[in-house]
Amino acid sequence: MKILITPASFKPDMAGPALDRLRSFADTLVFNPQKRPLSEDELIPLLDGCDGCIAGLDPFSRKVIENAQTLKVISRYGTGVDNVDLAAAQEKNIIVCNTPGVNAQAVADLTFGCMLSLVRRLPLLDRTTRAGQWDRSIGAELYQKTIGILGLGYVGKAVARRAAGFSMRILACSPDIDSGYAKANGIIPVDFDELVRESDFLSLHLPLNEETRYIISADVMRKMKKGALLINTARGGLLDEAVACDLLKSGHLGGLALDVYETEPPHNSPLFALDNVIVTPHTAARTAEATAAMAALSVQNLIDVLSGTNCACTVSAGTAAYSG
Repeated sequence: MKILITPASFKPDMAGPALDRLRSFADTLVFNPQKRPLSEDELIPLLDGCDGCIAGLDPFSRKVIENAQTLKVISRYGTGVDNVDLAAAQEKNIIVCNTPGVNAQAVADLTFGCMLSLVRRLPLLDRTTRAGQWDRSIGAELYQKTIGILGLGYVGKAVARRAAGFSMRILACSPDIDSGYAKANGIIPVDFDELVRESDFLSLHLPLNEETRYIISADVMRKMKKGALLINTARGGLLDEAVACDLLKSGHLGGLALDVYETEPPHNSPLFALDNVIVTPHTAARTAEATAAMAALSVQNLIDVLSGTNCACTVSAGTAAYSG
């Protein structure tokens, strides 16, 4: 049994129950030799002879999958499966799994950290204070502001619980919204247009697919309240970064926080020059607790599939569930 492990947080010298279990299950483990997601051309030779893969953010495209002659399972170390060609995997009878919900608290924490950092201008004030300036600028409060949550899955619900602690008005728009949960937790279900128009903070928690790519388009951003803040800790490509940059410069958007990007890593983005933008390196799920939980579940999923046991976290091609 040969397994490729691509997430950079899995290292050959790493100690922990998940990797120990994988070592006892497999004959050979192959690790990512880079400190970043692999390219297609890097993945293909590493997958040679592999029965399974613990997959990070690497592109499991049709080209990669068609060249993986012995591969039986792609076990995503994370929730999103937009980097996996599910149709190609299904054609080759490769099972794709993910780890829904286990990183929800970590992502929700970073989402709220971004919101607080934007309204209180924390990164800017940190830089200017270190530089000897004393810029006691006026910020704003989260208290009783309106947050719009686009996608009420595991992360969206966790964000809503944190918003309730700040006495925020909570709006949510989501496919197949859990109305019972919404009612019990003071969440107001609204349609997409109302969410966009009414939100002081718009937080994105959707998968990236053909329906959601650029869902936050130029027209949508222009419908947002003047000065509203936009936070994306879900997937790059949900919003048009170039348009967002223009609207930030014009003052229509009050601020933007991004943990994910259309191209990762981003290079020379004009957003980096703006003081009302906060950027982090796709790190929302990278807490000790979340990475341990993702490691444990991704390993369990892989072992389940390769042992012929039913895997509860299987993702079907074309109907990929995303629990945000």
